[in-house]
Amino acid sequence: MKVITVEGTDKRHKILLYTLSTCAHCKATKQFFRENDVEFEYLDVDLCDQQNLQEIKNDILKRKSNFAFPKIIIDDQIFITGFDKDKITKALKI
Repeated sequence: MKVITVEGTDKRHKILLYTLSTCAHCKATKQFFRENDVEFEYLDVDLCDQQNLQEIKNDILKRKSNFAFPKIIIDDQIFITGFDKDKITKALKI
């Protein structure tokens, strides 16, 4: 899978975003992390091949979530669906 890392000075958390390349909420989520200088990784699900897409679907299903985007995974324990600044801010303590 082609995971893209966006560098940031705040490296306290391991953050992975499942996004869609054309999704406005996904773009806003990425921008939020950039503006707060938080390091994160993301994967544009709609640009993945079938094998990687199946792996992502399995990951989302095992977390008992739906297929709405963005998906924000923080420290492999906190799972947020959608761009919710309050939830993200609280989870990251920023």
